[in-house]
Amino acid sequence: MKAAKIIMKCLKEEDVNLVFGYPGGAVLPLFEAMRESDIEHVLVRNEQSLVHYASGYYRSTGKVGVCIATSGPGATNTITGIATAYLDSIPVVLITGQVNTDLLGTDAFQEADIKGATEPFTKHSYLIKDANDIPRVFKEAFYLANSGRKGPVLIDIPRNVQEENIKYQKCEEINIIGYQPTLLGHRGQVKRAINKIKDSQRPVIYAGGGVILAEAEKQLLEFAEKNKIPIINSLMGLGSFPQDNPLYAGIVGSHGYQYSNRIISRADLLIVIGARMSDRATGRFHQLNSNLQYIHIDIDPAEIGKNIEAMVPIVGDAKLILENLTTKDISVDTSNWLEEIESIREALPINMDMQPGCNYINPKEIIASISDITDDSACVVADVGLNQIWAALYYKLTAKRSYFTSGGLGTMGYSLPAASGVKIGNPQRQVICIMGDGSFQMTLGELAVIREQNIGIKIILFNNQRLGMVKGLQDNFYGKNHNCGVHLECKIEFTKLAEAYSIPAYKVDTIESFREVFSQVMQNDEPCLIQCLIDPEYTAF
Repeated sequence: MKAAKIIMKCLKEEDVNLVFGYPGGAVLPLFEAMRESDIEHVLVRNEQSLVHYASGYYRSTGKVGVCIATSGPGATNTITGIATAYLDSIPVVLITGQVNTDLLGTDAFQEADIKGATEPFTKHSYLIKDANDIPRVFKEAFYLANSGRKGPVLIDIPRNVQEENIKYQKCEEINIIGYQPTLLGHRGQVKRAINKIKDSQRPVIYAGGGVILAEAEKQLLEFAEKNKIPIINSLMGLGSFPQDNPLYAGIVGSHGYQYSNRIISRADLLIVIGARMSDRATGRFHQLNSNLQYIHIDIDPAEIGKNIEAMVPIVGDAKLILENLTTKDISVDTSNWLEEIESIREALPINMDMQPGCNYINPKEIIASISDITDDSACVVADVGLNQIWAALYYKLTAKRSYFTSGGLGTMGYSLPAASGVKIGNPQRQVICIMGDGSFQMTLGELAVIREQNIGIKIILFNNQRLGMVKGLQDNFYGKNHNCGVHLECKIEFTKLAEAYSIPAYKVDTIESFREVFSQVMQNDEPCLIQCLIDPEYTAF
């Protein structure tokens, strides 16, 4: 059997029914084999978007996202998407074409060492030189991507290898030397953690994206409610705990709530679960509270001790460890602590006001309106910049809702393809794509895919004719009138641009008109774009 057909067979064995791709000469045999298979293909418009589609598809379905790109520039265009998936621990398998094996290392046309280029930010990269390795490599790749700390895996396959005729032998067993994720957590460390919690007066759980990846939301809720311990989220952890629960205590960090940071400054123990403790969220923790002690639970031992010194490190799966902890009698009395948190919350309420002197729509009110109008199935996919933080702070998530963004790499142009991947994976779900005019211009070619595939996402475009977050940073560091390189002054009629792709579009400049239009478009499952005019000077959270 031709190796390209065996690759399709391997994908079917991994329950892959859909791939995102962009063809080229180096993957012609693969696309011919796919044409003869029942695997569906979605043709994207840019290879960088490929991995974002696959990322959104995973987040919606829990199934590993798969994408195919050709060699050379096609493969290197995927690098930003791969790095985005890596920092957010999203399992994606990327198949790239390569020049023939006899041309490797000769600087042949469209040759690029994509394996070497992506090794720093993939869980593993393969270059297959022998077609007989295909079944084993694909079995390993899917296992690696979706086990332990999840992440992207790349398989580079020269064109002549795809065309080889070999006898198919199914790979029945995975045996990767040195790779055996720890799941249960060390019993002695779990015992130490329990004693630490018992001794604390003001404990807080800091829940990250690892809770969602481990599907441990139910276990987190049970553990927190049983022991009456408040929960604070990282950006990637949003959606791991219902925000209407009395124990929910917000988001921390430079872009978090003021009251949440105050809670951190008063806590005596932080129970970190599935969070990398990245600088954006926790860079000020030591300044806020130098006496804070840490229990750190993570599936990846490399994360423990990297950015904080954990008094009690526990390597393991968040779901299994939370299940274990919930069975223990911890009996910590947090009643006084919860009263103090309530006082902090009342003293530092969330500010919904816009900066004085700003015109057009208050973006906080837009997000709050979206939260009011959408149902519990809704999913918000935010891009990067002011829109990302407004969406994180003012969209109210229940346990059934979701908030997805590029939290680690902060990749502009993420949300349009990622939201499309979410909707393709789960067509019944309401999907709201939130982005700024800067991000939109990076990725607007994907509108063609949205129209072609009839992907019913609602695009909320904040148009302030600025790179708003960067402008805000320049304002803060150098003062007003010291902006450089952040003006998107070319006046673009985004509604006409969307209409050129046969996507209905609207422009609004009051919150009343936004609510009216948004309520109307949510009545159908058609894609649409709503351009919201935002004051260029409004850069606050």
